[in-house]
Amino acid sequence: MLKVEIDPGSGFCGGVIRAITRAESYLSGEDRLYSLGDIVHNEAELFRLQQKGLVTAASLEEVPQGGTVLIRAHGEPPATYQEAISRKITLIDCSCPVVLRLQKSIREAYARLHSEGLHGQVIIFGRVGHAEVLGLVGQVGGDALVVENAKMLEDMIDSLDFSQPMEIFSQTTKSPTEYEEICNLLFFRGARLVVHNTICAQVASRHEKLAAFASSHDVILFVSGKSSSNGKVLSDLCRSANSRTHLVGSAAELDPSWFREGESVGVCGATSTPKWLLEQVADAVSALK
Repeated sequence: MLKVEIDPGSGFCGGVIRAITRAESYLSGEDRLYSLGDIVHNEAELFRLQQKGLVTAASLEEVPQGGTVLIRAHGEPPATYQEAISRKITLIDCSCPVVLRLQKSIREAYARLHSEGLHGQVIIFGRVGHAEVLGLVGQVGGDALVVENAKMLEDMIDSLDFSQPMEIFSQTTKSPTEYEEICNLLFFRGARLVVHNTICAQVASRHEKLAAFASSHDVILFVSGKSSSNGKVLSDLCRSANSRTHLVGSAAELDPSWFREGESVGVCGATSTPKWLLEQVADAVSALK
């Protein structure tokens, strides 16, 4: 018989809980609500909300004039708000407070870096094209450098002007270890660098606890949507602590050959993974013969 434990720290972060709660509240009295982009990077949860009337729109152009749109926790650039006003679209703004503070910090840094003849550089450690990162870059009209990893930074480092000051920020869901590596590379090259600690505290604190959880079980099932940036970071973390880590989207993807009689199985997930999905996977493992 397998012993199964769900990681108590896994499940939706506060920002995602807030956005989904607001969406469900609105849809309890209305037939349709548009979400600007996926409200959460989890296919199973998206399907559940679609059944309630949530429609994902890639842009405001897909929303009829006068419609109602939810801005998800990832946040949006100023241009989105301006377009909504011009098209008489009502916004339910569920931008995560952590993201909003980060957006404000980037605007303030840009103003400092371009005051009194300076031509400094705002750098964002994050995934190119990620919704949160697009919102951050939009705060400064696109005039920010996005770096995904150390190799990407090394490839472009000779094009940077180290005679000018720099300020660096991280996407809120990135790895603290990778962020430190990026910053150290810049310091090594003599950058006049101000480092901002912008990784969400809830995400950052999970790394050490999740690594301990992963190493305390024989097998780890990491449950996450395919498009979750946080899921990629945390599943890699689990795999570094336990080589028998399997990334799954649902219980349907389980393979009985992964398990041996009497083993301990840990079930965990991303900040975009709902608790009900973790429970489904755990129940499916317990039912294996």
